[in-house]
Order: sequence, then structure tokens, then C-alpha cells
Amino acid sequence: MAESEADTPSTPIEFESKYFEFDGVRLPPFCRGKMAEIANFSLRSSDIWIVTYPKSGTSLLQEVVYLVSQGADPDEIGLMNIDEQLPVLEYPQPGLDIIQELTSPRLIKSHLPYRFLPTAMHNGESKVIYMARNPKDLVVSYYQFHRSLRTMSYRGTFQEFCRRFMNDKLGYGSWFEHVQEFWEHRMDSNVLFLKYEDMYKDLGTLVGQLARFLGVSCDKAQLETMVESCNQLIEQCCNSEALSICRGEVLSICRRERGGGLRERGR
Repeated sequence: MAESEADTPSTPIEFESKYFEFDGVRLPPFCRGKMAEIANFSLRSSDIWIVTYPKSGTSLLQEVVYLVSQGADPDEIGLMNIDEQLPVLEYPQPGLDIIQELTSPRLIKSHLPYRFLPTAMHNGESKVIYMARNPKDLVVSYYQFHRSLRTMSYRGTFQEFCRRFMNDKLGYGSWFEHVQEFWEHRMDSNVLFLKYEDMYKDLGTLVGQLARFLGVSCDKAQLETMVESCNQLIEQCCNSEALSICRGEVLSICRRERGGGLRERGR
């Protein structure tokens, strides 16, 4: 699979470095030159992986997973730099060599599509938790993220950004394909497929799924305590205000772009 240069984003200063394409998927520049090493990354049976398309509730999920897997106190987690406990596989820091040497059980995150993740994962090694999010909310969060970072400096309109999202012109490629790949593996014994919205609709069921998947033994009372602790985390971490911004605009844009968009490509 060869790497190739891709066009820069719509505004000249959106990125100083170009995206690049790998096996037909647009990836951030820091993934360049790492893909073979990532494919050969050694896994351990005790590894816990959190995989999402960007802005799918990764930060919240990692805290819930950490609480359930480690039995941590939510107030304790609030004082921690949880990102240091759960490095991102493809990010420049801390780097693949350091992640490889972390003590078990390792908790690792990634935004890469299923097919680019370590080959051993495809063979059932390690546990993988995947979370999908409603794309109407995701694209709002992704837009705000692009505008907030100095390195991205996105200054295009929200309508332009939505078109980029629906035409696979953002980092990590198509949301539709990203979710579809994991959906097709949702019955694999080492994969747990979750939905972001269920953390609000049915947190008890979601926490129970996580506990069973991670092999955490708990009785009913312990599960209820765990759910309440996770609920505290959600209240601490989430800012629901962002979800309402531009929501109606997203819907209208999706309808206008329907020929190449959500309805025809929905999974």
C-alpha cells in the first residue's frame, strides 16, 4: 500500500503540512511513514483499545473505560491527566516505541480505520471498544475542533466544512466507511461496538456491557455504584451546549448534499 500526496484543505493556511493518502484514505501528516510499523505493532492479551472516528466522544469514553477497568474513583480521575494513561497509537507523542514498552494492562487509543490497526487485532488479540456517534453532532464538534487549533487554522464556512466531511476530505477519511468497518466486526469476540448516545439514553446497560466485556466481576449493588460513578464523570466532562450549535444547519446541508451524502451512503 503506497502513500501519496493529497490536496491541501480549502483554505491556504488550514494546515502547514499536507494531508497524505494511504490506501485511498486521507490521514493526518503525523501518520506518514508509520503505517507499516503500526500494522506490525505487537499486542498483548491484556490490552484494552479504544477506537473512534475523531470527535465521537473519545475523551468521555476513555474516562468511563478507565473507571470501569481500574475501579477508580470519579473524583480521583478528575485530578488525573487521563491522556497520559491512554496514549494515542499514531500520535507523535509519546511514540510507538514508548507505547510498546508500557506496563500491562495497556490502555491505548486510536482513530485509525479498522483495516489500518495492528494485524494481530484482526486475529482476535486484545480487546477493542469502538464508539460511533451521530454524524450530525460529530461534524459540529469536528468543525469547532478544526477552528480552535492554531496548527489547523480552519477559516472556511461551516457549509464548506460539511461538504468536506461528506466527501471524505478530512483526516481519517470517510466517517461512513470507518463506522461500517467496525460494524461488520461487531460480533467478533474481541470487539465491543457502542454508541455515544447510549451514554445518555441507557448508561446502566452500557456500563454493564463494558464490565462484562472487560471481565470485571460485580454484583448488582456494585454495578449500580459503578453506573453512578460513570454518571458523575459524564456530568463533569460533557458540555452539551456544543451539540445544539448549527444542528439545523447540518440537517439542511445534508439534505442539499443528499446525492453524495448521508441517505445514499448511510450504513
